[in-house]
Amino acid sequence: MTGMGGNPPSSYPCNPCNPWSISKSVAVVLIILFLLSGALSIMGATAPERARQGMVVAQERLAAEVGLAVLKDGGNAVDAAVASAFALAVTYPAAGNIGGGGFLLHRSGKGSAVAYDFREKAPAKALPTLFLVDGKYDPNRHHASHLAVGVPGTVAGLHLAWSRHGRLPWKRLVIPAVRLAKEGFAISPALADSLRRELPRMKAYPASLAQFSKSGNPYEAGEILRQKDLARSLNRIAKEGPKGFYDGETAALIAREMQRGGGVLTLEDLRAYEAKIRVPVTGSYRGFEIVSMPPPSSGGIAIVEILNILEGWELGPQDFGSARTIHRMTEAMRRAFSDRAQFLGDPDSNPEMPVEKLLSKSYANSLRNSISQNKASVSSTNTFSWRNESPQTTHLSVLDREGNAASLTFTLEDSYGSRIVVPGAGFLLNNEMGDFNAEPGRTDVTGLIGTPPNMAAPGKRMLSSMSPTMVTREGKLLLITGSPGGRTIINTVLETIVNTLDFGMNAQEAVDAPRFHHQWLPDQIVYELNGLSPDTLRILETMGHKTKAVRSQGAAQVIRVDPKTGWIEGAADRRDPDSAARGW
Repeated sequence: MTGMGGNPPSSYPCNPCNPWSISKSVAVVLIILFLLSGALSIMGATAPERARQGMVVAQERLAAEVGLAVLKDGGNAVDAAVASAFALAVTYPAAGNIGGGGFLLHRSGKGSAVAYDFREKAPAKALPTLFLVDGKYDPNRHHASHLAVGVPGTVAGLHLAWSRHGRLPWKRLVIPAVRLAKEGFAISPALADSLRRELPRMKAYPASLAQFSKSGNPYEAGEILRQKDLARSLNRIAKEGPKGFYDGETAALIAREMQRGGGVLTLEDLRAYEAKIRVPVTGSYRGFEIVSMPPPSSGGIAIVEILNILEGWELGPQDFGSARTIHRMTEAMRRAFSDRAQFLGDPDSNPEMPVEKLLSKSYANSLRNSISQNKASVSSTNTFSWRNESPQTTHLSVLDREGNAASLTFTLEDSYGSRIVVPGAGFLLNNEMGDFNAEPGRTDVTGLIGTPPNMAAPGKRMLSSMSPTMVTREGKLLLITGSPGGRTIINTVLETIVNTLDFGMNAQEAVDAPRFHHQWLPDQIVYELNGLSPDTLRILETMGHKTKAVRSQGAAQVIRVDPKTGWIEGAADRRDPDSAARGW
């Protein structure tokens, strides 16, 4: 077996007729060298942050520290998640938001779990043909216009979770974000680079330029970003709860901007929005329980389906990174993503989704039997394909001293969403309508489909890949995981699970390990640059796989509880340099 992450010498033994002919001992040596040498583009120690009392892991340092302060102040996991999420709306504007939506998975220390769905919804005037101009599909209407804005769900969803589980006062959780917006914070090098790249796309929106630049000139690292309009909007939320967003001054400002820009979202749409309580998706894998997000997220079903397929093969540390393992995981991914495109959407609009079948072991057995051990399957362009989701989402994981856990993923869709800052309100709006299918009946090689489960309709929630997930065993929490990354979220989360359960990695090793992704169409394995050895690539290509290197995949924020010692491990993903794990 060839390793993943290093560059073995060209003389590395390989029998082209039998790609599995390399000895187990050689594979083990390669794995050990990989883990010890840090042969990753994200070089560094593999020790996670460790704590006894609690942990917050988020994609931005200040937001993680806000959450940790809540835990130290007597707050629980939901309190900390809510406070960190509002802080991210200030400090991580590419995806942190109050103008978008997402999902929160909560598990109490006693073992009960519940899912909170605050995915954006289509306005009442949305129709399947909304993105057509003179009968022809217009991608700008779909993704880069006021028509692309869905009804935001973040504020309603965070408040719903807090109302059922929170311990500290609501205002206590929002005020840290108000202060960050009003008093400002020092811009990190990563945020400065991000804003600099984004400014040309914001030129059409004066309020956006005013918010994120100095009269059109980019901010430099170390300068202070103050967002006073955002502070006022957050302060209304702190005092009034959801009413301070979905009604009154903030709602009026949103409706006014929608009318000015030709959008269809109205004040009535905002007032009608409701977050949903849903039953989590559950499955089993080698004696572990998987708890994840149900539709309108596709993540939980896809992850359980893939794990059910993999369960039929033995996997251990010696199998990490082998071409055989990558082939098998790729084929499982391929089948789950095909089912995703065919069957999944908003459960309230698609009550006949075959969820029980997709989660069943018998169905996984039939899919596993369809996989050749030495030849890649072919993804048919006549079946299903889809537009790539934007990778700009953000995730945070929280564990408190009582064992309560929160896994929260939320987004604006594209990086900085629609790029539309609501004048006078100071926050960005999503372009989440772009996650609906483009037009009825259209399926083509560019990645557009027209299958019914995910067509735009009044009040409908668009399909998502966000996958907040937890793993337990015999009633004890072992893992909290999640990631941004658009459609790659599913496979990033999957790989953090397999890395810990099968390959025996600690939290940081599981996050640092190189990643790969297959989503049925386009028919290719996308892998992190230098993440696959030349020999591994040759074997995969000999089997018929197409491969493509990318700089990075996802930004997982993971918490693992060591089952032997009880230590809490926090792993921030160093693919995003602002990510941080904070424990006590």
